[in-house]
Amino acid sequence: MSHPPETYRSIDLERTGDFTFAATNARGGVLPMGSGDDDSFTPVELLLAALAGCGAIDLEHLTGKRAPFASFAARSDGHKVRDELGNHLVDLRVTFDVTFPEGEGGDRAREILPRALSQIEGRLCAVGRTVQVGDPVRYVSGPVEP
Repeated sequence: MSHPPETYRSIDLERTGDFTFAATNARGGVLPMGSGDDDSFTPVELLLAALAGCGAIDLEHLTGKRAPFASFAARSDGHKVRDELGNHLVDLRVTFDVTFPEGEGGDRAREILPRALSQIEGRLCAVGRTVQVGDPVRYVSGPVEP
């Protein structure tokens, strides 16, 4: 299946030391990661962060049309297990603890919050949807092309 060029996303990964790497995006942002031997995020923690971040951005888009957050906190969690399917995460959950200001805008934001969370889970958050619907990930060897 051919996809239009504007749908393409990529990062480049560079080895920075023993079991440590840095991901660089097309805009020049750099994110270190490691195996858990230092304070760098592990790949599993990055997936949890991506789930929460994706949902948070969507949530702010949806509720922010009515009112800005008065307070915001989120947690993404799950369990890393090893079973007959191999290593994977189960019981993934993203919890948002948000409040909105008093007044009409805040009331409208509070009113749409449950629907917004349902939309994020059901169709909007590309990271969460990818985990939910699944798509094969192929690991290949060869030249890395720009």
